Amino acid sequence: MNELQHETSPYLLQHANNPIHWKAWNTASLATAENENKLIIVSIGYSACHWCHVMEHESFEDDAVAQVMNSDFISIKVDREERPDVDAVYMKAVQLMTKQGGWPLNVVCLPDGRPVWGGTYFKKDNWMDILSQLQDMYRSTPERMIDYAGKLHQGIQILGIVEKNPSEEKSNPNNIKPLVEKWSKSFDWEFGGYARAPKFMMPNNYLFLQRYGYQTQSKDLLEFVDLTLTRMAHGGLFDTVDGGFSRYSVDMRWHVPHFEKMLYDNGQLISLYSEAYKRTHNPLYKEVIEKTLTFIERELLNKDNAFFSALDADSINEVGLLEEGAFYVWKKEQLQHLLKNDFDIFTELFNVNDFGFWEHDNYVLIQSRPSEDIASQFGLTENELLEKKKNWEQQLFTEREKRPKPRLDDKSLTSWNAIMLKGYIDAYKALGNEHYLDIAKKNAQFIIDKQWSPEGFLWHSYKNGKSTIIGFLEDYAFVIEAFIALYQATLEETYLHQAKQLTDYCLEHFYDEEKQFFTFTARDGEQLIAPHFETEDNVIPASNSVMANNLYVLSLLFHNGYYEKVALQMLHHMIPNMDYASAYSNWLNLWLNQSEDNKELAICGKKAIENTQRVNSEYMPHVIIAGTSKVSNLPFLENRFDEENLLFYICQNKNCLLPNSSLEDTIAELKID
Repeated sequence: MNELQHETSPYLLQHANNPIHWKAWNTASLATAENENKLIIVSIGYSACHWCHVMEHESFEDDAVAQVMNSDFISIKVDREERPDVDAVYMKAVQLMTKQGGWPLNVVCLPDGRPVWGGTYFKKDNWMDILSQLQDMYRSTPERMIDYAGKLHQGIQILGIVEKNPSEEKSNPNNIKPLVEKWSKSFDWEFGGYARAPKFMMPNNYLFLQRYGYQTQSKDLLEFVDLTLTRMAHGGLFDTVDGGFSRYSVDMRWHVPHFEKMLYDNGQLISLYSEAYKRTHNPLYKEVIEKTLTFIERELLNKDNAFFSALDADSINEVGLLEEGAFYVWKKEQLQHLLKNDFDIFTELFNVNDFGFWEHDNYVLIQSRPSEDIASQFGLTENELLEKKKNWEQQLFTEREKRPKPRLDDKSLTSWNAIMLKGYIDAYKALGNEHYLDIAKKNAQFIIDKQWSPEGFLWHSYKNGKSTIIGFLEDYAFVIEAFIALYQATLEETYLHQAKQLTDYCLEHFYDEEKQFFTFTARDGEQLIAPHFETEDNVIPASNSVMANNLYVLSLLFHNGYYEKVALQMLHHMIPNMDYASAYSNWLNLWLNQSEDNKELAICGKKAIENTQRVNSEYMPHVIIAGTSKVSNLPFLENRFDEENLLFYICQNKNCLLPNSSLEDTIAELKID
């Protein structure tokens, strides 16, 4: 056993029995490297990462590799989900050196932590050769490595820092149009998403495109969003048997996933499908929401009302070996045995044919034709086919539960919990299911009770009753966003004041007045070899873009001019950098908030809560909602409560129309036709 046996991260514990003398990332490990003047190997991955497991099996479980690593290096294993700050810094280094990145991420550093070499996955012999060459170089000509490390370090410090925009010109939302037009050239009009593989879902992209398509009344954009959401729901990427999405597909059809299921993907996708359901009332979107939340509650919700992080891509196959996707795939003979006389219909619906074939006689279920066409082919009504489909999925679920399940990453991350929390709130708003709101409130209480310290900071990770690792900007940003959403669902102002309290903490501890952005780690926390400002939206929106959106909403509700100034200043600096819009969709959302469409709505009166639920069920992404069923001191609501009447105030640019008392008239006035 190495030092990782003392850690709680499932990923680190997976390596605790390696012959490598692994250490965890901490000051003692780093000090050992400096004291012994040894190069550091920083190896970064996560528990659901398939190629991380491959490299572990091929190299890190091998005695010959261990001899090389143990004799000349200090080897440090990092869970990227626990330490996104460490991952971000060394990912920048590898991207500068190789023009690409990914996991496992392997970097060799000088004893002071500055990187000199790096890459991703390496085969055993190649890995050993590289390490031997690096050690020889460090022994014979250390000055060459030190010089290179210095130059690389300069690049890392600069990369990702956004230059201030010197222009005083106000950001006109009309300028979004050419960005979207350029963006649309990468759309895949056959299967949705982008015309490339592997294919990531990028939920925030479609939240923005849907909103922009709605506000500009672009039929093409809305059709593209619906095509993408439908194809994702029909592909093997979505687990139609059990609910939940895998992280991405390796092909352009959303067919064969990389089978890990991540909490953050599913939380964001619930929000996306909920918003799309409000717009379309498409029953497929409702099915996706309900199946996924059933999966989340059954597999990823623990007794503390916290959500676990992920299910692994790999599971034990029928011959007792770990295999990617083994839990999810089907052989034709298995399906014939289970479905009997219905097999032919099932085959047409789920493509148990060349279209749905993967490898090794395995099929990944995928739909490619409308259900009404298949029903007609077999002389059924569509409802009869859908009822059969529901029964088939239950049969397959029961059978699949007999298989060994994928490994569980049972740590709970504050940021990811907040993303899932918001997913539950959005599902409640769309479907009105009180059970979803109940889970959301319990998860919010978990964050308040366990992850919010008496000193005012958030913890990042939680496992086995213990909170660890001081929180990063992403933790605050997503909790603030979720608490604002929870307030808008319940009108309980405590959540809004808690969001403001965390915002003020961020401004005090994370905001860089000179750069005019938030650092990823608190100024008074552990400092790495370079600061990190997370500004580009990726599979998860950038923590700075989430903070900017939060600040803007809170500025309106609290009449706080400083919040607005900081948010719009950040946006102003970002706009000149928006060359490819898909990496800035959450910034574009904030930009769109400046359009003439944007409104605020105050719902005040004793029946405010039930009327808020009705408003929340409408697709109105351009409306910021607040309300109260009693006298409120919230600046936006002050002096608006009426003991006798329910009043709706529509506001824009800090000016409000006279209130009206008709819910239907209010919705009609707010809707964009």
